[in-house]
Amino acid sequence: MGRKAGALYINPKKFGAVAKPCMVEMVAFLNCLALNKQEDDKCVRQKDLLVMCTQTQKGKPKNAAKTINYHLQRLGRDKFL
Repeated sequence: MGRKAGALYINPKKFGAVAKPCMVEMVAFLNCLALNKQEDDKCVRQKDLLVMCTQTQKGKPKNAAKTINYHLQRLGRDKFL
């Protein structure tokens, strides 16, 4: 079930399953900041969890087949051959 915008078909289910890494940690940290009037000294535990989560996400390699650069390089190779 998608919507048509002109001749373009958009599949809304495709965009609903986007992974949101570290969302729980970020929300916990922001809630702690809101409760403590933006004093991050009181939210050290939540901040450390968020930093640890982002550091683990940083090391994961992207799937090269899904990046725009991959497709641009592929199209460029085909054009000049």
